Amino acid sequence: MAREFKRTDRLGDAVQRILAQLIQVEVRDPRIGMVNINDVVVSRDLSFARVYVTFVGKDTEEACLEAAEALNKASGFLRSQLAKELNIRTTPRLQFIYDKTSVQGQHLSQLIDKAVRQDQSTKSQGDASSDDAATDDNSGV
Repeated sequence: MAREFKRTDRLGDAVQRILAQLIQVEVRDPRIGMVNINDVVVSRDLSFARVYVTFVGKDTEEACLEAAEALNKASGFLRSQLAKELNIRTTPRLQFIYDKTSVQGQHLSQLIDKAVRQDQSTKSQGDASSDDAATDDNSGV
């Protein structure tokens, strides 16, 4: 019977959970701020992990990239702390990558909301003008 989850997926979930706590408690770099860890992808040989992150309160992409670089500089410290928590032979090397998908999703959602509002206002203006025309036609009879 096949396993329900791969080992890499289980390790990725554990790394995500532990890193979220470590970054919040142990990392004191003011450039980083609040971090959301979206996903952790571990290589098949368990030697490398890509950590996809977003930053709360960072408005510009440059600030987010700077914060991701600060996390990459702290990756050795985080890896050593991670090794203490995990009971595995080799602890994966960490690479933090700024994940733009949530920002792009918010932007697309705003565009969709704007288009829906414009469509509704156009429809309500069209209904109002057709009501006026129907009233004018009936008054002439």
